[in-house]
Amino acid sequence: MNNIKITLAITALFVCISSFSQEAKKPNIILIMADDVSWNCFGTYGAEDYETPNIDALASKGIKFNHCYSTPICTPSRVKIMTGQYNFRNYTHFGYLNPKDKTFGHLLKDAGYKTAIAGKWQLNGLYHNAEGSLDANRPQKAGFDESYLWQVTTQKKGLNGGERFWSPPLERNGKLISIEENAGKYGPDIMSDFVCDFIEKNKNEPFFVYYPTVLVHSPFVPTPETIGNRSKGQEANKAPRDKNLKKANYVAMVNYLDKIVGKIVKKVEDEGLLENTIILFTSDNGTESITSSWNGQDIKGAKGETVDMGTHVPFIAYWKGHTPKGMESEDLIDFTDFYTTFAEAASLKRTDKDPIDGRSFLSQLQGEVGKPRDWVFWHYQPYWGKPGKYKGAQFVRNQEYKLYSDGGMYHVPNDIHENKNLLLEAHNTSVKNTKENLQQVLDQAPPAPSRDENRESKERPVYPTWKNMVNPND
Repeated sequence: MNNIKITLAITALFVCISSFSQEAKKPNIILIMADDVSWNCFGTYGAEDYETPNIDALASKGIKFNHCYSTPICTPSRVKIMTGQYNFRNYTHFGYLNPKDKTFGHLLKDAGYKTAIAGKWQLNGLYHNAEGSLDANRPQKAGFDESYLWQVTTQKKGLNGGERFWSPPLERNGKLISIEENAGKYGPDIMSDFVCDFIEKNKNEPFFVYYPTVLVHSPFVPTPETIGNRSKGQEANKAPRDKNLKKANYVAMVNYLDKIVGKIVKKVEDEGLLENTIILFTSDNGTESITSSWNGQDIKGAKGETVDMGTHVPFIAYWKGHTPKGMESEDLIDFTDFYTTFAEAASLKRTDKDPIDGRSFLSQLQGEVGKPRDWVFWHYQPYWGKPGKYKGAQFVRNQEYKLYSDGGMYHVPNDIHENKNLLLEAHNTSVKNTKENLQQVLDQAPPAPSRDENRESKERPVYPTWKNMVNPND
């Protein structure tokens, strides 16, 4: 009898050890998403005006994806990446994430991860006075155990409001940290310190950090490395009028963003976590109206527009011991793919409560072929900006060609500004075949958004139950 008890005890012990071992194998995930900066502002992608040694080092040690695409402005991109859904399913207002939607924060928290978010929120629905827009705990309800954010319940102007950089008003876990309390401090430093502290505090269990940075959004102002002895109050957040000074500040902000990325990577390394942490870096949309030198040519930012300069973003992944060193991937990456990839990394099986619009790229992060996409798709309705400036559109592309639902087709590598509509001229059989393949995607999509709608439009159709376009056999 005693032998049986001993055997059962040993068996139970092995089960516990096995369970703990499996839990320990869940990789930590850190997603850093910059604000308003295209692929062409980073050295590893051919930038000539900026110094980004830390981001470049991530690429040299991991994988650089050459074809990652976002939507042209921030909120649609943020809603898309957080929920893994195309915007036709759930995007209705600028500055708003429907609190009923399941996010990757919920996903990983339910999988046993400690979760945190820092940086820019701007998702409570303040711009249209949505129900619950003054709920300071909305980030926690979106699946994050801890938060340190700008613009949860306060706007730039009005009660307790202010800009995000110098002496910023921020909210930590639902509590306001006022301008006065942050006097003389730099917002990106405060929030990246929070990220590093969270990593240290949770180093012994799986964690997920989502860091949508406030850099390098306008106003383009000095950083701690360039401000000198000038005031560091809210008045320091006023951008200069001079075009050259704005560009100089923008360059300094990109360079400082790189410094913060290096700071977080070093923290992971110092804690001995590199082998078990997936570090991802991308951006929410293209650069604002800043002209940058890239591979011998000048490229002007096109935030809000559907051309490459508004939608093509950097994407670099590093997972020590897993990602092939210095690899460049031509695989297409859509923002809907992150949620699905995180689910696979956490060994989760998707349910009917999870999105269907993504395709995991976890295999590629481990040097395998995986199941790469044949196309990426946009259903873009900004609901923002002056009428006629940020026009809605529906389009699809592969690595070379882009097709719009209203009839335009472009060969992007040779026509980055989309000046030559291939459908208006004679073209070869290969182009015709590509057009037919891309058109099949558009034929599966819901009705395209009007190109003339704007932020004041009242009818905002969504199609939450639309069929699976990406994985139709699932």
